[in-house]
Amino acid sequence: MKILHAKQLKEADEYTIKRQQLSSWQLMERAATQLFEWLHNRLQQSPVTIHLFCGTGNNGGDGLALARLLLEQQYPVKVYVVNFSEQRSTDFLINYNKLKELNHWPELLKADDALPELPPQDIIVDAIFGQGLNRPAEDWVAAIIQHINASKAFTLAVDVPSGMYLDQVPKEQDAVVQANHTLSFQVAKLPFFLPQTGIFTDTWELLDIGLDAQYLQEVTTDMHLIGAMEVLQFYKPRKRFSHKNTYGHVLVIGGSYGKMGAPMLSAEAAMNAGAGLVTAYIPKCGYQIFQTALPEVMVLTSRHEEYISEIEFDLKPTVVAFGPGANTKEVTIRAFRAFLESNTLTLVVDADGLNILAQHQGLLSLLPAKTILTPHPGELKRLIGAWEDDFDKLAKAKAFAAQYDLVLVLKDAYTITVCEGQLYVNTTGNPGMATAGSGDTLTGIIAGLVAQQYDPLQAALFGVYLHGKAGDLSVEKNSYQALTATEIIDFIGDAYLSLFEG
Repeated sequence: MKILHAKQLKEADEYTIKRQQLSSWQLMERAATQLFEWLHNRLQQSPVTIHLFCGTGNNGGDGLALARLLLEQQYPVKVYVVNFSEQRSTDFLINYNKLKELNHWPELLKADDALPELPPQDIIVDAIFGQGLNRPAEDWVAAIIQHINASKAFTLAVDVPSGMYLDQVPKEQDAVVQANHTLSFQVAKLPFFLPQTGIFTDTWELLDIGLDAQYLQEVTTDMHLIGAMEVLQFYKPRKRFSHKNTYGHVLVIGGSYGKMGAPMLSAEAAMNAGAGLVTAYIPKCGYQIFQTALPEVMVLTSRHEEYISEIEFDLKPTVVAFGPGANTKEVTIRAFRAFLESNTLTLVVDADGLNILAQHQGLLSLLPAKTILTPHPGELKRLIGAWEDDFDKLAKAKAFAAQYDLVLVLKDAYTITVCEGQLYVNTTGNPGMATAGSGDTLTGIIAGLVAQQYDPLQAALFGVYLHGKAGDLSVEKNSYQALTATEIIDFIGDAYLSLFEG
């Protein structure tokens, strides 16, 4: 699914109106009908009072149209027009007049007016500002937003929470509605997925308002939402007439004394992701535990007992995963440099491999094209430097990935993969995955997919999806708190199967 910029969202509305021979009011009525159906299906005529806060633009028009539909079904409704401008959109006025025809007069809220009481058992609908907002709310409007946030009533935002911008982070002093749930029209909005802006809605979902399918198909964008339908497009089924070499050979290089669990998790995850063969290249201290715990994995050892002192192997892997548990000793750095100087294999780099690259950025020019880096926020900051906010972070990540021709996997609550100027936002995963070893399993999954001839971008997108889905399936039977990296590995197979359910 595409994620669109504000200008494209406006174009989608205009294209739909023209192609489908609608008025803008009729398109607004579609949106309001979808909002009403969502509420009505859940409330089923329950006498809960619904407070609708409406601005004077088209987002407010959506709110007024929703209020009319609720009133027609005898729901108790209170409508407030937040009168921040004497200018009203045409469709706002149409819906305002239709409300008056029902003998319902919205209450006009102006500066210095008393704020309405919002009992905790009621519902608030936020339709003050829409996605076209480009400046902070005035102080008295901010006070209304703060009043909404201070209430304990369930708050439902229309399209986006009021005060949220599509292309920037609100300043600390800016007022933004803290929505319990957001009903967004047709396509997801990038701020839903970023740590600094995603906090303004606990959950969200999309309502199909029938925007023109041809426009949505043909419009080009640099932002994409990745779910099951997207990864299924490049899924490679297993062939009946095949053998282990058909599905590639992963070489995991890493481990050090006290950190041998990391490469073990990567190696096991690569096997469970479908690699035909997996070999671990580790310090001598890890030989016994690997051979005992992972009988499917072959083992080579560096000459040093406790850390990687050289990288020399007489085999032909398909892909190399470097870094889990590797440490950053000078001898290991020298070994990594020597390896990079002659390596042409696809490379997945994580953990201490990323730390080495951050400390010795000259090594970045030695990475093969489309090397996959998988940093968490701390590792990313060491690689690309500090950023002003989440949008600046994405801009710097794009530039960094372009400079070195990388596939850059930005691990976070919603992992975003950056490649060739494009952003790919993953939809799976949960807070339970913030646990030791989770990143090591992702490294192994991605490497296992590269081994099976997925190209590096496909492997990153599919790997991130499977990793998150495995975590989601695990917490269905457990809890966020008890989720471990080993359980993520155990559910990789179920994550594959889930692609074909329903």
